[in-house]
Amino acid sequence: MICSICPRRCGALRDATHAGFCGVGDAPVVARAAPHFWEEPCISGTRGSGAVFFSGCSLRCVFCQNHLISAGGQGKTVTVERLRGIFRELENQGVHNLNLVTGSHFLPAICQALDPQPAVPVVWNSGGYESPLALKALDGKVQVYLPDMKYMDGALAGRLSGAEDYPQVARAAILEMFRQTGPYVLDGDGMLTRGVMIRHLVLPGQLDNTFSVLDWLAETFRPGDVLVSLMGQYTPNGVGGPDRRLTPEEYQRAADYMAALGLLEGYTQELSSGSAEYTPPFDGTGV
Repeated sequence: MICSICPRRCGALRDATHAGFCGVGDAPVVARAAPHFWEEPCISGTRGSGAVFFSGCSLRCVFCQNHLISAGGQGKTVTVERLRGIFRELENQGVHNLNLVTGSHFLPAICQALDPQPAVPVVWNSGGYESPLALKALDGKVQVYLPDMKYMDGALAGRLSGAEDYPQVARAAILEMFRQTGPYVLDGDGMLTRGVMIRHLVLPGQLDNTFSVLDWLAETFRPGDVLVSLMGQYTPNGVGGPDRRLTPEEYQRAADYMAALGLLEGYTQELSSGSAEYTPPFDGTGV
């Protein structure tokens, strides 16, 4: 197919032998499908989130934790029928939801694979760099959106993720997600069953970017509209981006700013010495 799924609209003829900017063809490539326990509590719960990690990505984040699959090509090509089987197998394991991680470039195949009435909520877990027009295909198929809002600084987005237009693209994408779901809904066990939770990773030395992101969220959404997850697990990888971890003082300033804006619905983190626990082995489990 001539691809125009993501905001880059690269026009590549994606098939079994040709890749788009995302680095993959049109058939889904999956690196892991298993219960995952390292998402926010309202996603992972006690039984885990049924995470399906797709390979390839339309961003080029130099600090990506999942670089082995986002840019390294690790994963197995599967058919739509097999992908549907993967979804059902996860549901049968008792997971709280189906968590589709970075699947935007496989959107047509994913739409075919999803059951019209899934047994559990479907979570669309993405970097936020998405076409609102493409997202419309997920209306009614996805109950929970879990996007990043990485940048409000276009120059920073260009330098660290290869996408200077990230701020305006992500804002439009998140608004489309919210249009589809409306205000978030938690069930009696505190699990997110519908709505949008927006993640932001605080980058070392880039608090002004974080403040701008939080300003936009506070200006755009009312209390009860969305959840916000402020993340602090940035880990330098020697490839690019800041070459140090976030300091506790930096993260506390970001968390205090978030609270001062009234963004009280969501999550902050305890800073850890490393983030390896957040990255599962991409060893083909469940594929």
